[in-house]
Amino acid sequence: MPAIANPLSELSSATVDTAARLTRISMDSTERAFAVQLEYAKGALSQATLNAKALAGAKDMQELMSLRTRIAENALENIMGYSRSLYEVASGAQTELSRLAEERMSSFQQAVTETVDQAAKAAPAGGDVAVAAIKSSLAATTAAFDSFTKAAKHVASFADAGVRATASAKPRK
Repeated sequence: MPAIANPLSELSSATVDTAARLTRISMDSTERAFAVQLEYAKGALSQATLNAKALAGAKDMQELMSLRTRIAENALENIMGYSRSLYEVASGAQTELSRLAEERMSSFQQAVTETVDQAAKAAPAGGDVAVAAIKSSLAATTAAFDSFTKAAKHVASFADAGVRATASAKPRK
């Protein structure tokens, strides 16, 4: 008779590993978002100093209006770059979290399938109907998860295409 591993021990170990990976993904993403925000704040301060100097040196109203327009265009470009950078951080985190969820779902499905197979071998005569029902339910759950995953990836690709199209668009003058 083969030795049966303690399923609770394996589940606990997998849960701890998953929690650690989830925490690492969250912390890494937060660190990248803070870095983007800090870089933007430094750039904004530097740009504000340059803008103030340029405005103070304006010789007439025409130059002042021209500076104002250029400052507004630069501010818009900086905001768009900042937004794109934050989107890239969020998109990367979403990709990693999706991969983690898919791995966990796959491991869960495999564990349930193995458990059902072991139960089927030890089940009394006539128990094959219950085993078939459980396997059918598992297959339906797998199909639903796969459909949800495909839909989420499709939505993410549309959002990514929209952001990339916006990033490549030239500002109007």
